[in-house]
Amino acid sequence: MHDLQELLRALIPGLQLSLIMAKFIFVTGGVTSSLGKGIISASLAKLLQARGLKVTIQKFDPYINVDPGTLNPYEHGECYVTEDGAETDLDLGHYERFLNIFTSQSNNVTTGKIYQTVINKEREGAYLGKTVQVIPHITDEIKRRMKLLGNAGYDIVITEIGGTVGDIESLPFIEAVRQLQWELEEEDCLVVHLTLVPYLKAAKELKTKPTQHSVKMMSENGVHPDIIVCRTERPLVIELRRKIALFCNVKTEAVIEAADAASIYEVPLIMMREKLDVICLKKLNITQYQEPELSKWKEFLDKLKYPKAKVNIGLIGKYIELQDAYKSILEAFVHAGAVNECKVEVINIHSEFITEGNVDEKLSNLDGLLVAPGFGHRGIEGKILAVKYAREHKLPFFGICLGMQMSVIEFGRNVLHLDAHSTEMDPNTPHPVIDLMEEQKKVTAKGGTMRLGSYPCVIEPGSLASKAYGSNLISERHRHRWEFNNKYLEQYHQAGMITSGTNPESNLVEIVELRDHPFFVGVQYHPELKSTVENPHPLFVGFVNASKEFAEKKASVRTSVLQKETI
Repeated sequence: MHDLQELLRALIPGLQLSLIMAKFIFVTGGVTSSLGKGIISASLAKLLQARGLKVTIQKFDPYINVDPGTLNPYEHGECYVTEDGAETDLDLGHYERFLNIFTSQSNNVTTGKIYQTVINKEREGAYLGKTVQVIPHITDEIKRRMKLLGNAGYDIVITEIGGTVGDIESLPFIEAVRQLQWELEEEDCLVVHLTLVPYLKAAKELKTKPTQHSVKMMSENGVHPDIIVCRTERPLVIELRRKIALFCNVKTEAVIEAADAASIYEVPLIMMREKLDVICLKKLNITQYQEPELSKWKEFLDKLKYPKAKVNIGLIGKYIELQDAYKSILEAFVHAGAVNECKVEVINIHSEFITEGNVDEKLSNLDGLLVAPGFGHRGIEGKILAVKYAREHKLPFFGICLGMQMSVIEFGRNVLHLDAHSTEMDPNTPHPVIDLMEEQKKVTAKGGTMRLGSYPCVIEPGSLASKAYGSNLISERHRHRWEFNNKYLEQYHQAGMITSGTNPESNLVEIVELRDHPFFVGVQYHPELKSTVENPHPLFVGFVNASKEFAEKKASVRTSVLQKETI
């Protein structure tokens, strides 16, 4: 089939979107959640991409919310935003970071979207008086969405099914996979099942029974896995692989060990050693492919494993108990650290507990400070105190979205001496230096109504941002309702805070900087969403580099003091 695709692309490239059908890989999970289906999916996709195939990944989430945009980060981690403005599951961030390609609203589907579509069709009379049921109407809509990207010129579409097999809410998705296994040709579809093989310390052995039960439950629903990937803390010896293969009705070679890794970016190489990609290609009857080209990936891993320096960067936020709330920021630090051959030690600091009395104690050992995005009034004063500390102590500072807004408020209060605030926190503030965007003032619905997706930004030549990007015209992703109030623009400029980036159409302030500071940058957008292994975000790279220089300067001063004391 791959040969036919290549021939069709060469002969009729204008018709490829409608004629070329992809092959489908479905990734399901069993035993427990958080086993890493997203990382396994992204790793498999990376290997297939490295072999010259065109691959994309989509995520099907079983919750009834239309999207995670209204979910608290404690519920679902960060809300990832795509170029086209879709609020999606954080796994799409992994897909983009691994594959270095953009995803879209088509790459994330929820039960809420499925039911909303079916109910809207029913209201329009599309079902001609028929009784609307889970089968076939809901499952037909799931299948339609599963196959949607298959007509977009991809060789392989990987579909991750959220949740765990056995969950009530996942049943329609598993049923849809069963039907597709029946409808598609055998060589056009396969199922990878990720499961857990736990180690019992008391018995000193790995136990395969949870995996057996998980596969049995899948089989009872009519879906038979072709490949079983086993998360494990200990090596999966050949005897255990044969046992799993026998009881789960797969070949021994199709039982894959997914050992715990020090970094998620090592997983593609682990899966390559286990030949996961080769087994998939064999089962899909794809014979024409190249050896995987992973030189950049391996170079990145070498720098990641063997850093030459270390910096401590404070992450100031209010969701620090849950690292998934700032997942893209943490991964952007990994990418930027590797570029700078520097280990970034992220120090989580809860903004709610920063006070005037302890701010020096909490921040004095840092080499850089990032104030994270968020919503609501909780922890705001702590963030403002942290910004003040960074400004006054020349500590490298990076503010993202709300973090940028806090830097504007802090500057207004302590430099311009205004009783400044954001109308998000104080609707009656006498100086609303951060105010609700004009087009947002009539918005009442919460879901999907923020300023979302990619917008252009014009950067001032000679600014820190211009030097970092190497360009004066960029495009970045947004997710916000409040903005810098341009009524105060002139006051800020005269006092030393410049607006180095603006939207060319709306004049929305996108970037603020301080003239007399080594690195003080606040951005209204979310740069972390576009950082990938192969293209680390330039602002994160610049921020980590500035933090590294700050650390080196501190070390030099300490050395000098010690030498004087010795003399």
